[in-house]
Amino acid sequence: MSLVVCGSMAFDAIETPFGKSDKIIGGAGTYIAWCASNFTPVKQISVVGGDFPQAELDALTARGVNLEGVQIKHDEKTFFWSGRYHMDMNTRDTLDTQLNVLANFQPVVPESYQDCEFLMLGNLVPAVQLSVIEQLKNRPKLIVMDTMNFWMEVAMEDLLKVIARVDVLLVNDSEARQLSGEYSLVKAAQAIMKMGPKYLIIKKGEHGALLFHENKVFHAAALPLEEVFDPTGAGDTFAGGFIGHIARTKDISFDNMKTAIIVGSAMASYCVEKFGTARLREINAADIHARINEFVQLVNFDIRLAE
Repeated sequence: MSLVVCGSMAFDAIETPFGKSDKIIGGAGTYIAWCASNFTPVKQISVVGGDFPQAELDALTARGVNLEGVQIKHDEKTFFWSGRYHMDMNTRDTLDTQLNVLANFQPVVPESYQDCEFLMLGNLVPAVQLSVIEQLKNRPKLIVMDTMNFWMEVAMEDLLKVIARVDVLLVNDSEARQLSGEYSLVKAAQAIMKMGPKYLIIKKGEHGALLFHENKVFHAAALPLEEVFDPTGAGDTFAGGFIGHIARTKDISFDNMKTAIIVGSAMASYCVEKFGTARLREINAADIHARINEFVQLVNFDIRLAE
């Protein structure tokens, strides 16, 4: 059984108050694969152009990422995004978007991917996400989906079809409010779970993340960092850590999802320390364990009330 990841593999150009990158490797699928491969083998579904470096594909293969489901359009260009972050690092302006190969992407699920036990749908066109679900002969044990406000604005009908088919939905707080029409995140969660997902994760950036299931809520704090260099792939890395832990443990209980959120948060805290995937390429198992332990110490305390 396996983890299948569907998401974009792309080029990014990023400006933050603390620096500026040239064209670098990015894309939701790329971040998820680099992160999740720390915990379990990954089977990747994506599309790139002939300009995507073979060395990058080789690096993923060396990490245990199966690229049979990655289409290479040799005569086309890879998806490109450029953005500029504001000082608070939570808001950004898109400077340029070139869909290129993503404009007409039709995913193909290889036969060797049909053992999919866990499916991670990275932020992508909802119709593409739905296509992947429908190509699987057997329903995965768990389907996790990430999305964004853009699809709520231009493809809401398709988006709702996918949301109805998944087990876990990941959105940030503003997206949860936009999707539900509710300002209270508790009410927003209740409304969204009625759309289909059994679990909802609301990412709150530097303020952590919330996990909702039925009438239960879990809050994970974010690690206070001295420097946040580039938040571009943080949400995707969070998703990769979350699904990577779930796939490794094969435990989809609420309690294990709480652990998975801590793992995802720890991985995301590494991602933001450098541009692009650079930091994710450097860390090892000992680093990950140490960072997870920092999270545990952050929220671990005994309480004694006066009698």
